[in-house]
Amino acid sequence: MKKIKLQLLFFVVQFINTTSRFLISFRLRRAFLGLFGIKVGRLSAVHAKVKFFHFGNLRIGKNSTINNGCYIDNRRSVVIGDNVNISHDTKIYTLGHDINSPDFKAVGKGVTINNYACIFSNAIICPGVNIGKGAVIYPGSVVVKDVGDFEVVGGNPAKFIKFRSRDLTYKINYNYWFAI
Repeated sequence: MKKIKLQLLFFVVQFINTTSRFLISFRLRRAFLGLFGIKVGRLSAVHAKVKFFHFGNLRIGKNSTINNGCYIDNRRSVVIGDNVNISHDTKIYTLGHDINSPDFKAVGKGVTINNYACIFSNAIICPGVNIGKGAVIYPGSVVVKDVGDFEVVGGNPAKFIKFRSRDLTYKINYNYWFAI
């Protein structure tokens, strides 16, 4: 019975990922994802080629963008604030395995990305990470620990580089069909 339930779960997740790709209206995609417990705020854009690992467990604020090729591991909680940019091919993970567990036990923690954060392409965000308000993650970075407010980090593992301006007032609106 457990195997059947798990297979059904995988089917539903595949249905969400496949169907949402064909909804070219961002408003329609937001409504569709909402049917599966994925809350997407007003004027936020979840582009067509974003892959989810589960249903529910994801809340995206207003005016935020998740670009094509991103993986959102929402098997645990993922909270994304307002005016957040997540560039293409970024991967956000919330679950992994305890490599020292005799039965390879699954372990994980939620991820929080606060308002005005900017995550450049090909970044990897590991389970349990909190990305502060206005923080910037440079391309290709692997974030294994919390990033403070307005910190700019980069590298593998990501390390502090400098602080970003605190005077942020922009509103992100990247609702473009077929954007790269």
